[in-house]
Amino acid sequence: MTAPWKLAEFENNLNKYPRLPKTVVGFLVYTALASPGRKRMSKTRETSKRKGTSQLNRPELGRPSLGSEILVEGLEREGVDTIFAYPGGASMELHQALTKSAKIRTILPRHEQGGAFAAEGYARATGRAGVCMATSGPGATNLVTAIADAYMDSVPLVAVTGQVPQHMIGKGGFQETDFFGMTLPVVKHNYLVTSIHELPRIVKEAFHIAQSGRPGPVVIDFPKNIQQQTSQPVWPKEISIRGYPAPKQADDLVLNEIIGLIEKSERPVLYVGGGIISGDASAELRKFARSTKIPVTTTIMGCGAFPETDTLSLRWLGMHGTAFANWAVSGEFKRGSNPSDTPEKIADGADLLLALGVRFDDRVTGKVDKFCETGTIVHIDIDASEHNKNRRVQLPVESDVKFALQRLNEMISRRPIRKQFTAWHSQIAVWKKKAPLRFQVTDEVLRSQHMRDHMDGHSGEVILPQMAIQMLYELTDGDAIVTTGVGQHQMWAGQYYQYKEPRQFLTSAGLGAMGFGYPAALGAKVARPDKQVIDIDGDGSFLMNIQELATAHIENIPAKALVLNNQHLGMVVQWEDRFYAGNRGHTYLGDPLNMKNIYPDFVGISNSFNIPSERVMFKRDLRAALKRMLDSKEPYVLDVITPYTEHVIPFIPAGRTVAEMIY
Repeated sequence: MTAPWKLAEFENNLNKYPRLPKTVVGFLVYTALASPGRKRMSKTRETSKRKGTSQLNRPELGRPSLGSEILVEGLEREGVDTIFAYPGGASMELHQALTKSAKIRTILPRHEQGGAFAAEGYARATGRAGVCMATSGPGATNLVTAIADAYMDSVPLVAVTGQVPQHMIGKGGFQETDFFGMTLPVVKHNYLVTSIHELPRIVKEAFHIAQSGRPGPVVIDFPKNIQQQTSQPVWPKEISIRGYPAPKQADDLVLNEIIGLIEKSERPVLYVGGGIISGDASAELRKFARSTKIPVTTTIMGCGAFPETDTLSLRWLGMHGTAFANWAVSGEFKRGSNPSDTPEKIADGADLLLALGVRFDDRVTGKVDKFCETGTIVHIDIDASEHNKNRRVQLPVESDVKFALQRLNEMISRRPIRKQFTAWHSQIAVWKKKAPLRFQVTDEVLRSQHMRDHMDGHSGEVILPQMAIQMLYELTDGDAIVTTGVGQHQMWAGQYYQYKEPRQFLTSAGLGAMGFGYPAALGAKVARPDKQVIDIDGDGSFLMNIQELATAHIENIPAKALVLNNQHLGMVVQWEDRFYAGNRGHTYLGDPLNMKNIYPDFVGISNSFNIPSERVMFKRDLRAALKRMLDSKEPYVLDVITPYTEHVIPFIPAGRTVAEMIY
């Protein structure tokens, strides 16, 4: 049969018929323009009927819309309720479309990086993709740090960027950057939109890729001329991406092998990471650990995957992890008087390490070939590229970790593990008693400039940062969502606040991006208005995105900030003390001409944003100030002045072993 028009002629005049997408133009020409009296179905429809294709899975034809409106409707269809977006010339059309959305709350950050970190906070608190948007050029490049952060920590993020019109791409026009090329190393996938007809598919694919498998960031770079075009979108109900299969599931043969290894072991340890949380496998992990009686240590990213108040918990391990977690994995050693002497092992570590959803990061392993050197290592991970990448293992298993734990639990319920590992638990109890997390006012604190200039010698009133976090934990019953910046305060927040639930501790772990804390707290509070959300921050990190106090006030987002202010870049100072004889290499953040004054004045800055704030110098005032912060229905900044001489302990120097741990 012949259609009334030739297909080529119709395609040449497609701009007159914007509602007909090119991808299905042949079908639409025939069915829409064939004479009205014809009864016969098109071949495409006949084939679909023969295959029994459900009407529910057929694409849906939308109303004629601008490209900008199609993108916003696509976000709505993916369940997006919040977007953190800063407008500019190449994204104005998208903001105009957002003003018409009754489903999406648009939050205006005061810097694109702050908006992207807020989207990350939203994603980390919920498991759903956070969404941020910026204009082309500098607006887009300001998102890169947060995109890289999401990539490193496997956080689902969809970043939409305006782009110059297509005819200007590659011409060096105003605010043009190759954002597609620039982000290739730090995204799970990215798109440069080249046709308005591809937009519905791109949006659906972007969210599917960001949230499935090992989560990560996806970029949609959207030229302005396509935003301004009109089309009738065809909304796909399902997507199938070639080369992107569903995650694998471990078979019973390998899972039975794991059970056999457990039954043969004497000193098993579960080493679990962020993959447990992103894989929604916390409940399965808890059941597995308790039914097998295997002690659990986590990474920083895994905090809360297993309750840290449980007797089986070893807390987290690594450079600043607990001594007993590090000993449980690699064994306890006695160092000789001469640093060149071979350390003597005085107690064995794990003979079986079950590594679930982890990547053997260098801050966990130290010298990697000495990490669990004599144990058998099983590594279950959804991403096969992580197997044997950093640490050789004896049994790599590519699988969705939730499925693997579910099947292991089913197998164990039918054939319970008979071993109790009594001797192993006794050894761990000895280690916990020997090296608990602890702090005290040291001679270094008493001799510090902080004591001279700020405390007038009142040593009994000094506030140590660990003390402030421990008190916060008590006052919140351990139920708050905590975000952090990066540095000493980040480590102390992990040590002295005990996390009971997944998605409770939100921190930039892999990238270590300063400035993450307060914007992430805003995103988390928007996502979880029912929870107390507190950014435990340092003065250096807090200052990097302090402009987001304006966002908190204008948008009425009552996220709190507890700033542990030591007037220094504390973690760098600690390394200067340990490895550079205390020589200060530009790590003082105060005013060198007036060191007695606290600089900058966070209370004054906060008040200028109409944010309630106060400063605490003496221990006697701390508890009441924390209560006022927690009771506030508004955003709040509590500036707590602490000594800069305090070090994070335990400490395994980079590239060293547990035998060289300071605890």
